Amino acid sequence: MTEAMSNTTWVFHVFLAVVLTAMVVVPGCKATCSFPAIFNFGDSNTDTGGFFAAFPSLVPPYGMTYFKKPVGRATDGRVIVDFLAQGLGLAFLSPYLKSIGSDFRHGANFATVSSTVMLPHSSLFDSGVSPFSLAIQFNQYKQFKVMVDEQEEQHHSYDDDYVCVPAGNTKLPPKNIFGKALYTFYIGQNDFTLNLTSLGISGVMQFLPQVVAWIAKTIKDIYALGGRTFFILNLAPVGCYPAFLVKLPHNASDVDQFGCLKSYNNAVVDYNNMLKDALRQTRKNLKDANVVYVDTHSILLDLFQHPTSHGLKYGTKACCGYGGGDYNFNKEVFCGHTKVVNGQTVSAGACEDPYNYVSWDGIHATDAANKLTAQAIFNGSYFDPPFSLHHFCHIHPIG
Repeated sequence: MTEAMSNTTWVFHVFLAVVLTAMVVVPGCKATCSFPAIFNFGDSNTDTGGFFAAFPSLVPPYGMTYFKKPVGRATDGRVIVDFLAQGLGLAFLSPYLKSIGSDFRHGANFATVSSTVMLPHSSLFDSGVSPFSLAIQFNQYKQFKVMVDEQEEQHHSYDDDYVCVPAGNTKLPPKNIFGKALYTFYIGQNDFTLNLTSLGISGVMQFLPQVVAWIAKTIKDIYALGGRTFFILNLAPVGCYPAFLVKLPHNASDVDQFGCLKSYNNAVVDYNNMLKDALRQTRKNLKDANVVYVDTHSILLDLFQHPTSHGLKYGTKACCGYGGGDYNFNKEVFCGHTKVVNGQTVSAGACEDPYNYVSWDGIHATDAANKLTAQAIFNGSYFDPPFSLHHFCHIHPIG
């Protein structure tokens, strides 16, 4: 047996032992998998309403496909973490920042639109960058854990540790859930893209090692608080996004046969390899933890390059936008908005068939693309180290 095979086998058995230990169904709560909760950290790719709870501004046609109205998700329907929760038999995650009607019995979502890993150096109103960077999201997680511990100590009438604790109008999980939960990360894209225009690829790549190091540090910090299973999703192929195809400087020779920008996608691959190496080292340092690299990049790249192979029609063209053409994206007017452009009042509206598109608004994936990505994740072939969730959970159909 090679050393690589030996390491993979060892990680697999550690993962199996931890998950089998965590196979608990909470009385009064609906949980049908080894993971009774998900705690998510991220940006707009997995935000379920945190940013727009703090800064209400989302307008139709966002949410048109699944929820039939805007619900704080930067897409026409559901984001990847919605499908992950559904597949694991859990309810959609409530945003930590949502004050009314939240249900945290099966986890919490700390992601917000425009979040970065590194602390932003400008305000939301100057640059549009969210103030809720990964460090802030981690601090929110720590505070959430403190509240859960304190609330459970105040409820001595419960028979055991597995009863969900109601706290006023907010429903909280039991305090022992944190060691059994799945921790997901889908963040770093904004650290990569926000400075591309001003710094270029070489300039951005210089500080990306800090981004990777901060993600690894946050995993270690959560581990110190009891977390043991981590899924880290890598960066998507931004060189295929309609918005970046319009906004980023490039020449014709940089466009590949699929209409994507080779130089930017190559830079993403370099970052992803850096992240993968850092997570492998983190895995070695945290012997009883499961630190899993999830290659969402390969999934999305295939969707952009071969949309028809997956039942879609359009790869690098946005469903919701203005301008038509190859990309249907205009950087002057974003999805759902009306603006005067070149003396004319124009509106960026949605297509009638978002289920045929990979890209929703030029920046974010559609409900259909997110579903296909989640299905591929559940298949298990995009993990490092490789394993199948079907060994540990009954995966529910995601509709």
